[in-house]
Amino acid sequence: MDDKRLVKTSKYLARHLRHQPERLGLTLDEAGWVDVDTLLRACSAQSFPLTRAQLNEVVEKNDKRRFSFDPSGTKIRASQGHSVEVDLHLQPVDPPVLLFHGTSAPRIASILREGLHRGQRHHVHLSPDTETARRVGARHGRPVVLEVAAAEMSGIGFEFLTSDNGVWLTAEVPPRFLKVLS
Repeated sequence: MDDKRLVKTSKYLARHLRHQPERLGLTLDEAGWVDVDTLLRACSAQSFPLTRAQLNEVVEKNDKRRFSFDPSGTKIRASQGHSVEVDLHLQPVDPPVLLFHGTSAPRIASILREGLHRGQRHHVHLSPDTETARRVGARHGRPVVLEVAAAEMSGIGFEFLTSDNGVWLTAEVPPRFLKVLS
């Protein structure tokens, strides 16, 4: 699969495994899993044919590791970022001292005033390093990286989780725990 098709397929799967499974006639289980064969049939029925080999390639090559298979390889789910109700069964963990959030320049004033909120998703997404945060922010224009005082937040009771693909998750980040890096 060429890079263009890989990206298109990843976005298509993300839309349906995170936000709109019903558009493909899918029902995610409580943890966000769906049967691989059911997904492949649904994609074909919606004129987006996908083979198991191509699906494997998307899971393996996606730079964001958006998807994962269950241990049996018969089910697939999005690693995080859902707007539909799922419980990924992630356990709270102690975060590193600092985490990072990438955004675009026009959003900075609002974020520094109101903090980071999850919006339609289940959590605020944070990165373990500035380079990842910068790539995330670049999707929306000139990137700006925010430093998040994660250990300080955790010390006063904020809960942190990590997804299967290494994205750090929390419910919100109040402004006092944010610092603009770039």
